[in-house]
Amino acid sequence: MHTGEQYHTVILNSRRDRLVRERFQNMALKLLGKGADVLDFGAGTGIDAKAYAAHGHPTFVYEPSEAMREYMEHHCSDEIARKTITKVGSPLACTVQAVTANFAVLNHIADHQVLFEEFSRVVRRDGFVLISMLNPYYLGDARYGWWRSNLINLMRRGRYAIASESHIHRFTPRVVARAAAPYFRLERVTPRGFGMATHLYMFLLFRRT
Repeated sequence: MHTGEQYHTVILNSRRDRLVRERFQNMALKLLGKGADVLDFGAGTGIDAKAYAAHGHPTFVYEPSEAMREYMEHHCSDEIARKTITKVGSPLACTVQAVTANFAVLNHIADHQVLFEEFSRVVRRDGFVLISMLNPYYLGDARYGWWRSNLINLMRRGRYAIASESHIHRFTPRVVARAAAPYFRLERVTPRGFGMATHLYMFLLFRRT
């Protein structure tokens, strides 16, 4: 849909996306111990990875899209040269305190059970996984027919898929938490309460058990 450069430009020019990214980064940085290493899963063009590295966190990046990887090499060229950012061909190629996955990366994956089992081999004991996912309760999507037609699926199964080229799925926190067990427990959901109706993204924090 976009080249890496186009995606990078679009997302940085969106005020809403910048604010969401800042909130996610701030949450991750507060959770990370001093000098702790992190895997940026689905790192895109390296925007988050660059921020983690700037705060002294050795950062591994996994990105399956070739277009994104190519632009990441440009955007993070200095950090890659200094080895504060390291590209990996598989998320299993490192061991870290934390895994982060921003901007709905996991909404492109239908089954999270295998993924969290892999994360359990990457994240050290008492480490964490922090993910940003599309919020299935966001009322701003109520204007779309696909949202209204899937309300029953959401209530009954806690998940549904949208028939589209991008194969986007929606999940409730409890469904993701069930997939993460027994390796991780859901520790925090942000936002809470009425905020779930007004925020497009929700942040889920999982602690390694």
